[in-house]
Amino acid sequence: MSAPADATTALKARFPQVTDRASLDHPAVNVPAADLPVVLQYLRDEVAFDLLADVTAIDWAEGVSPRFTAVYHLFSTVSHAYLRVAANCVSDEAPEVPSVTALWPGANWHEREVYDMFGIKFAGHPDLRRILMWDGYPHFPLRKEFPLAGIETPLPDPDIVAETGAKAIAAPMMGGPFVAAPGEINLTEAEPRAKDESWSERKEKPE
Repeated sequence: MSAPADATTALKARFPQVTDRASLDHPAVNVPAADLPVVLQYLRDEVAFDLLADVTAIDWAEGVSPRFTAVYHLFSTVSHAYLRVAANCVSDEAPEVPSVTALWPGANWHEREVYDMFGIKFAGHPDLRRILMWDGYPHFPLRKEFPLAGIETPLPDPDIVAETGAKAIAAPMMGGPFVAAPGEINLTEAEPRAKDESWSERKEKPE
């Protein structure tokens, strides 16, 4: 098994429906969602892209169609090359792509995280459930409409409520993303500040 000098050329010769994708770093291609399993298996078995490094997604925002794109980062331990594979989800309202857990068992957690954060379903996944947020959490935190300050949501666990006295939390992370102040080099000692302090400011004001 060996990787050709130009993997995308070999890929497009085998699958004419695959097209080039603009990229500033590594080679990238667009693949129709229905063809993902066969294309990724070819890349794994015939072109030596044997490591699935990551699965993530893009939310292009409400009103854009297709709204969601699933993104797969592959690495070849033979040629030490990277390849990015993108597939637009079948539906904007109920986004879905095929699972690739049959090709890479490690895709299990990657796909669960994408489902948890974006609401994209992976057809054929053996155990598709939330991995970071709790079961029943009504939002998808990495969608464009989700505010940086989080959404105050009732806590599901009565033990946490009893221990902390809090009945709700701005989940998943109040105020994020967090940044260090300019000039602070030692981040282990620096106190990060949130770009969006609206939640804290609202809570500090007297009722």
